[in-house]
Amino acid sequence: MSETAGQPHTTPARGLPAPPWALVMLVTGVALLFDVVRVFLPSLITLYGRAGETDPASMGMFAALWFVLPFAAVPVARLTSPRVVRTAGAVALVAARLGLQAADGGTPQLLLASAGVTAGLIFLYGCARTVAGVWVPAGLVGGLAGASILHLALDRVDLVWRGGPLPWLAVVALCVAFLWAAFLCAAFLRPVRLSPASPVPAPAALWFAFGPMLMLAGMYCGGPATLAQDTGQHSGQHSAPFTALAVVLQVAALCAAVVCAWTTSWGVRTRRSRWASWDSAAGLFLVAGVAAAEIGVQGLPALVTTVALGACAGAAGRQAGAAAESTDGHPGVAESADAHAAVTRTGGRGDTGRRGGVAALGGMLVFLAGAFLYYAAFDADLGFPNALVPVAVAIPVAAVAVRGARRHRAAAIDAQAVRRAPCRWGAIALSLALLTGLLTGLLTWQSPPATKTVAGNEFTLVAYNIRMGFGLGGRLDLDRIAAWAATRRPDVVLLSEVDRGWLLNGGHDDLARIARGLGMRYYFAPAADRLWGDALLTNLPVAEIGSTRLRRHGYPTGAQAQSIVLDVGGHEVGIVNTHLQEPRGQAPEVAAIARRLAANTPSSGADGAGPRPVIVAGDLNTTPSDPQMRALEAAGLSDPLRALGDPPTSPADAPVRRIDHVLISAGLTAVAAVAPRVRFSDHLPLVVRLRLD
Repeated sequence: MSETAGQPHTTPARGLPAPPWALVMLVTGVALLFDVVRVFLPSLITLYGRAGETDPASMGMFAALWFVLPFAAVPVARLTSPRVVRTAGAVALVAARLGLQAADGGTPQLLLASAGVTAGLIFLYGCARTVAGVWVPAGLVGGLAGASILHLALDRVDLVWRGGPLPWLAVVALCVAFLWAAFLCAAFLRPVRLSPASPVPAPAALWFAFGPMLMLAGMYCGGPATLAQDTGQHSGQHSAPFTALAVVLQVAALCAAVVCAWTTSWGVRTRRSRWASWDSAAGLFLVAGVAAAEIGVQGLPALVTTVALGACAGAAGRQAGAAAESTDGHPGVAESADAHAAVTRTGGRGDTGRRGGVAALGGMLVFLAGAFLYYAAFDADLGFPNALVPVAVAIPVAAVAVRGARRHRAAAIDAQAVRRAPCRWGAIALSLALLTGLLTGLLTWQSPPATKTVAGNEFTLVAYNIRMGFGLGGRLDLDRIAAWAATRRPDVVLLSEVDRGWLLNGGHDDLARIARGLGMRYYFAPAADRLWGDALLTNLPVAEIGSTRLRRHGYPTGAQAQSIVLDVGGHEVGIVNTHLQEPRGQAPEVAAIARRLAANTPSSGADGAGPRPVIVAGDLNTTPSDPQMRALEAAGLSDPLRALGDPPTSPADAPVRRIDHVLISAGLTAVAAVAPRVRFSDHLPLVVRLRLD
């Protein structure tokens, strides 16, 4: 039975229509699930996996456990009812989300996020068994879009990582709206007819596609990778209008995806052949957009992918929308034998609903496997490019759209009918979403600070491996990192393990957030891929900047050496910012770059003959006594921290060795150095005061 099947028809009151609570429930439930997933994945890496210390097989089994447990809902639904399962999942999801807001990291955060994922999947299973198919495409896509828009509006720092009463109020309001809609949709709270009666649930293939859609949305629909931002080899940050425009375009694409899912699932007056062509085109655009984004094309491919996701979901669910139209009292196929035959071919709600529930859980296993494979390639050799993984994940979504169109035509549902999608609530939602897009652009407006010069011959440098912004307790500490660094009043900040939007780490832009807190310009250098690497922040004049990709030497994680020439008090200083992954092979490469940078070819207006002073800094994964340090010393570099206490930097909770370094050449003297005991990463930062001789 659908949510409202068997209810007496009531004439709607004039004015606004009754809210479609099934749609509200799906949108808010999917948004909460997406929110929990953004906590679960980084908690899995930083807390359970301890950033690579735990065996990958053990970590994979732990993650899979929480995606397999929801299959227990299948026998439970037979003993009770799918609505009971759905309501229980909704309550558990809300409890887990509120618990995450209250948790302060550590094991409670890991377990609450894991339980929240399981609860969310149980809720999805119940929805697949009970929700009228007409609401499903727009509900699933609307939830993904809503979560992504909120993610953008919050500057990619989600409510779960924020303290204070306002984030709590927002989370509680979302949870209350979700539970209200869920209980109104329950069998014992259905006072009025709130949605069209549909004898056809959403196809099982659509529910299966949700898992792949979740992965693609997390990768391309709301992160810096989608905004054509400053992730090139030699790039600094864009102007504020450009960045704001990119955010507005992304929000507009998300709104368009919802509109496509809503209208496509119902259909418009057109010929069947045109529908088939559009469905095939949507699938092709989806695969092509993902492929283009993976080869490094920024901007348009991500926007195309976003819209195509909505169109594919709508195409996959169109048969349910058409059947809802046909049974809602409108003229058309409802009165024809073809309509009855179309419903009969679906196998009835019971069989299709059961298949849909299992399909939803199976699709989430695809999400887990796809995310695990894609990001595991940065730590292990898979034998094939990981760019193939999201393309492979996109293909089933495209296939579902084409298959839905073919089944739709075979059922002959649109041969005679002219349908019009319910639009009043859709128009209201679209208007609010577009307004949100403009507000989001204004909220994320950030003008690059003006350059400034240093008076005198001394400056302060901070070098810090931030571990994607996650502290020892597993909390996202970007704002704390910026606040702490600001107290040191640095002139130059060098960061390693900077994440610009990996789904694995929650889709955050570490660099833009820290730069905003410090009020500094930034320059990003990709290493592992276009979103993960190293960065330099400074307001000093930059004369030259570049990045050299280092050879892998058999190690899967990519590395680079960012070379910068700064003007410090009228003198040029060269800096090599790097994070070595295979020091034995990569240290000589960095030494060669330092030699080239030291060759004094001053820019116009700079003075000085002879070698340019050079700094090599970052996480070198090398101790002062390791042989590879000799290669760097041979390039004229010395380790001044040995004479300044030789402070250890790793691990942060009980440091015993120094693998983070600030090496200097002739012409520079280290006046002071310290490794403050802060818990914002698994490394300690280095703060060094330098003087030009």
